[in-house]
Amino acid sequence: MSWRERWASVRRWLKPPRSLRVTRAGRIHLVLTLGIGLGALNTGNNLLYLVLGVQLATIVASGLLSEACLRGLHIRRLGADAAFAGEPFVYRWAISRRRGSAFVLTFEETHPELHGSATLALLRPGVETVVRARLVAPHRGPYALAGIRVTTTFPLGLFSKGRVLDIPGELLVYPRRIPAPADARPPDGAPGEEAARRFRREGDGDTAGLRPLREGEDARRVHWLKSALSGQLLRVERDAHQTRTVVLTLDVAARGAALERSCELVAARARALLSTGAAVGLEAGPNKLRPDQGPRHERLLLGVLARAGLEESLSR
Repeated sequence: MSWRERWASVRRWLKPPRSLRVTRAGRIHLVLTLGIGLGALNTGNNLLYLVLGVQLATIVASGLLSEACLRGLHIRRLGADAAFAGEPFVYRWAISRRRGSAFVLTFEETHPELHGSATLALLRPGVETVVRARLVAPHRGPYALAGIRVTTTFPLGLFSKGRVLDIPGELLVYPRRIPAPADARPPDGAPGEEAARRFRREGDGDTAGLRPLREGEDARRVHWLKSALSGQLLRVERDAHQTRTVVLTLDVAARGAALERSCELVAARARALLSTGAAVGLEAGPNKLRPDQGPRHERLLLGVLARAGLEESLSR
């Protein structure tokens, strides 16, 4: 075991299992408790002693009940559908516990650069509940997630007690979204672009011809008028629309602001081209994606751009 691992182990051992913060209402309560305690000692009034006892019991009960809310929690990260740098995105956790209800729980990631939290008013036993937060990440790249902080102010809001659940994970943030540049769609015949016209079984372009209907084919493609004239079922074949193929290139040798700007521009061009039905590929150093279409391919392309020039294991 290296000295860094030993030091991390010692820090975990010395770290208190719970964090405690006094709220504004709690500060008022403590001041009143102190004042009533001094008054009871000076006057010997039994009523003041009774009130003091109730206030001290309230502090003890608050600690016990808040601790009960924080125990036995099970959390799963469901993540985000798409996270873009510099703009809010929805992030989800699935929360459950086997026994007992929990109240007024707040969830947030411990990563110092992720801002945002979600609050759950009531967590019933045996029921997995999904909570949603709107988080903001300042820049693109993989964010190494170490834990989830859970806090509660139950029952009276006097104290905010929290604990951290060590749950490792990763959040991949795509490049910042910017408007597509005017040259997002290259002219016909531009370098790096190939156009093809092909047949496909369910094409929706111009009529390319007729042929006999084969067994198992869709009868909706039958040309009924021509079929009646020829005495056999004839199927319409149609051309597919012309497919534009574009391969975008990212200069991974750039660094700093130049690399970030390049990633944002390539992502904007890719989104603009994909929205027109083009097949888009990407060359980013050793990472290459073949031209393709659709939302899944767009996520793969944005994922490559999110990691370009960054170490995957680097904690942002």
